[in-house]
Amino acid sequence: MIPSLESTIAIPTISTRFLAPGGSANAGQGRLRYLTGGSGPPLVMLHTVRTQAEHFCHVIPLVQHQYTIHALDLPGMGYSQIVPGASYDEPALRAAVKRLITQLDLQDVTLLGESIGAVLALTTAADLPDRVRRVVAVNTYDYAGGIARSSLLARLIITGVIAPGLGPMLAGLEPKPIMRAILTGGLVDPSALHEDYLDELLNVGRRPGYPTVARAIYRNIPSLIAARDRYPDIKAPVHLIYGEKDWSRPSDRQANKQQLPNAEFTQIPNTSHFIALERPDVPANLLSAAPESL
Repeated sequence: MIPSLESTIAIPTISTRFLAPGGSANAGQGRLRYLTGGSGPPLVMLHTVRTQAEHFCHVIPLVQHQYTIHALDLPGMGYSQIVPGASYDEPALRAAVKRLITQLDLQDVTLLGESIGAVLALTTAADLPDRVRRVVAVNTYDYAGGIARSSLLARLIITGVIAPGLGPMLAGLEPKPIMRAILTGGLVDPSALHEDYLDELLNVGRRPGYPTVARAIYRNIPSLIAARDRYPDIKAPVHLIYGEKDWSRPSDRQANKQQLPNAEFTQIPNTSHFIALERPDVPANLLSAAPESL
């Protein structure tokens, strides 16, 4: 099956735009795709492992009256360009987020990230203190194991994907039932994974070169763990949100509370890793709170 060249999910009043590399320093990231719309100060949204900007399709309608949305497809993911030989470790992904903010000259930015997006929101805030106003980090993905903690099936699949030898071939095999089972390992309520979103992720996974990207993302956990050293440099207010049944352990969450002693901390009952799918009202309500009260 030939993959669609554009998303099958439409969000009312939200449009797709592309950010050109803008110089040889950004050539390794290629063209970046992002969703935009709404009105108000900028809200940069950073998605989770093995997903794309449409991960926030249920959050965006709840906040676009208050923010101008910039939901980024991270390099090689979604419909951002796949550049052969590109790096997908944390510093490279962070550089793409910073490029979006600086090329669009965004000021007074709120960063909302989930999973790997949460890590990137935090490290970007550390790098751009004069541009970032606040950070909402949902289920930071900065601990050993990552998605392999979600279920035995996920552990077997991800272990195979990142292994040498058969790993590249396995990364290109994503039967719908297996993909559904892995993703619902990040949900308490499996019905929160809608069929149109699952189909969209599978469509993107058929892009030429995408298995290489997915494999690289699964293998970049050490760089995400190392990125925690940047957290104490953040100047903006931070709110950490964790699902009660997230893949992170209490010790992982406590470690981040120690790294960010001034951060607010909220644990959401009966939720797991993909809160943007399961409880979009949680980040939306937090974002809708008067910024000056934070």
